[in-house]
Amino acid sequence: MLRPEVSAARRLRREMSLSEVLLWQRLRDRGDRPSFRRQHPIGPYVADFYCPAARLVIEIDGEVHADTARIAFDDRRDQFLQENGYQVLRFTAADVLKDVDAAANAIVSLAALPLHPQPAAGGPPPRAGEDF
Repeated sequence: MLRPEVSAARRLRREMSLSEVLLWQRLRDRGDRPSFRRQHPIGPYVADFYCPAARLVIEIDGEVHADTARIAFDDRRDQFLQENGYQVLRFTAADVLKDVDAAANAIVSLAALPLHPQPAAGGPPPRAGEDF
């Protein structure tokens, strides 16, 4: 039996909004840049788009996100994601539709320069006061 968030992700992939479809067309053509996933489950939530290399979650907010209950849900979700080491980037659907290429370029640029640096290959840095 599938977890509920996996079932929801599969359903959402079939029911993507126009802004999500247009953005996905630009993000999926990978080339030499980081890869993206669409409608990706993370914990109990489903991210519109996700870049694993940068731990970057991209959300496209349509008109439903202006509802008071939805705003509270989005805040809880963002808090969960941030507490678990993800960076969340939000766009309105209107902004994506206005200039989908600009939105895609902003996402790819941020994914290429993540704010979550990778740990040093040799382990953690020395403690304060230690000379190596």
